[in-house]
Amino acid sequence: MKLIGMLDSPFVRRVAISLRLLGLPFEHAAISVFRGFDAFEQINPVVKAPTLICREEDGGGVLMDSTLILQYAEALAGRSLSPTDPAALVHELRLIGLALAACEKTAQIIYERGLRPAEKRHEPWIQRVSGQLHAAFTALDAELASQPLEVSEGGIRQSGISVAVAWGFTQFVLPEAAPVTGFPHLAAHAAAAEALPVFRAVPCDDTATLARG
Repeated sequence: MKLIGMLDSPFVRRVAISLRLLGLPFEHAAISVFRGFDAFEQINPVVKAPTLICREEDGGGVLMDSTLILQYAEALAGRSLSPTDPAALVHELRLIGLALAACEKTAQIIYERGLRPAEKRHEPWIQRVSGQLHAAFTALDAELASQPLEVSEGGIRQSGISVAVAWGFTQFVLPEAAPVTGFPHLAAHAAAAEALPVFRAVPCDDTATLARG
């Protein structure tokens, strides 16, 4: 398998960490959807990160979207990083949904500020998205205050991975949007997760390329 995309993307990073936790070997190609657009297009014409080139014995197809890639990965591993009990799964999926929303809103702010000319930026839109980002992190912090997540390489679930990756992404690219003092439980969870060897091996860094996983 080959994972395509930069590790400063939270969606690429959550896949890379999950593949390692599932014990699945993979290659990593750190190709940017911006700087490496033409090269990425040769692999996936949609140019969407993450992209996964599946195993040859599975047809070598190309998948995209981190959640869909992880569904394939868990089928390969024969186990899931999420609970199977319906009530526990509802809680798990709620946390993952909030984390992915935070990633999306952070990216929208970055794109609006970084790609659109200053005279064409729509401040009401930025304020709206910023409010959505704040709401996602507020909800996550409240969830973690009432029910902390397991943080160990043997026990961390997809919710724990996704929440930590989302927080790390925002802190990496837009720290002013989510001051650490405003979200203490979220920050503590992310700090504990980032200290794990598997997280340290997959840094949130647009210059990093992983060794074969």
